[in-house]
Amino acid sequence: MHFLPILSTLRRHRTAAALIVLEIAVTCAIVCNAVFLIRERLQRMDRASGIAEDEIVRVQLTGIGKGADAASITRQDLVALREIPGVKYVAAVNMIPFGNSSWNTSIGKTNEEAGRPINAGMYMGTEDMLETLGVRLVAGRDFTPEEYVDFDDVQTNKAKISSVIITRGTAEKLYPGESAVGKPLYAIGSEPQTIVGVIDQLARPNEVNGTAFAPYSFVVPVHLTFKLGGNYLLRVDPARKGEVIKAVDAALDRVDPNRILLARQTFAEVRREFFKQDRAMAFLLVGVSLALLVITALGVVGLASFWVQQRTRQIGIRRALGATKGDILRYFQAENFILATLGIIVGMALAYGINLWLMGKYQVPRLPWQFLPIGALVLWGLGQIAVLGPALRASMIPPATATRSV
Repeated sequence: MHFLPILSTLRRHRTAAALIVLEIAVTCAIVCNAVFLIRERLQRMDRASGIAEDEIVRVQLTGIGKGADAASITRQDLVALREIPGVKYVAAVNMIPFGNSSWNTSIGKTNEEAGRPINAGMYMGTEDMLETLGVRLVAGRDFTPEEYVDFDDVQTNKAKISSVIITRGTAEKLYPGESAVGKPLYAIGSEPQTIVGVIDQLARPNEVNGTAFAPYSFVVPVHLTFKLGGNYLLRVDPARKGEVIKAVDAALDRVDPNRILLARQTFAEVRREFFKQDRAMAFLLVGVSLALLVITALGVVGLASFWVQQRTRQIGIRRALGATKGDILRYFQAENFILATLGIIVGMALAYGINLWLMGKYQVPRLPWQFLPIGALVLWGLGQIAVLGPALRASMIPPATATRSV
């Protein structure tokens, strides 16, 4: 196949060729970035929480009025919830992974402001919190009963939090290459807490401070009332989650009916709600990408069909001079390949330009170079498939019929 005659023909149809090149370039640029963003969204949605997700049930509630003894009611609630068949552990907590509501604070190895460089999620909870969450302890130990203090006592300086448990990500940031157990952590107040344990992972409730801080969270042994934390977590037999959820209302009403239960959710529902926008964005980007690819394919088909009609006499002459059906087919495929290549080259530059704009405007990560050859292969393949129909019709034109078509 000689490319010079093809280029000569394209020069005579500059406008149509330029439109196809531009269409392919725009499609290449948008689809490469869209596929990259779809991958980012899917990875974000698949992010591990670090807890026993299949066994967790969350109950959100709030009180009515101020007269009730919230601490006493909370203790009774925990007893009542533990008695529900299928419940393994129960804890009152201030927040949960992917729960959106977040308690955060700056932590570090020293008390100075510059020495607290990490913004970390601060989990508080009653006894059995780690067992309820199902987190994996990789170093050190769990809290002892003597280490738990009441939230109100901490607020009024009647008690101090002496120990913390941190995530592996926090430990590696603060004490890289060494054990963090037994080391100080300045997190609450001017006095340090002692790191008594390290857990593998505990995802933060949201990403308000950015994904760079996602690995940083810690747990403190603090008794919370249902009015402060607003969350009861239950670790249950996975096969009995529905049964447990149905029994929650009656169990809590027996303790105190003057409360509002805001939600009873499995953790799968919590995760699904948190990533709802990411899922919607992924579907939108998939739809946009498919629409662009279809439009580009239709453009290639339309242009190729138009050129077949315009070149009927030229095709007939080539057939009369001995060109085979395969020669005609390869001609149109080569022509499309040249147009697609030009469009892809322009599209790659445009893709990086769009990515740089997204990086500056929305803090999107840099587009990996691997997405560009993948996009090129997709568009080359799409172009060859799209041009195949018109090219086959052109190859089937009989020489005698073609020479009479002027």
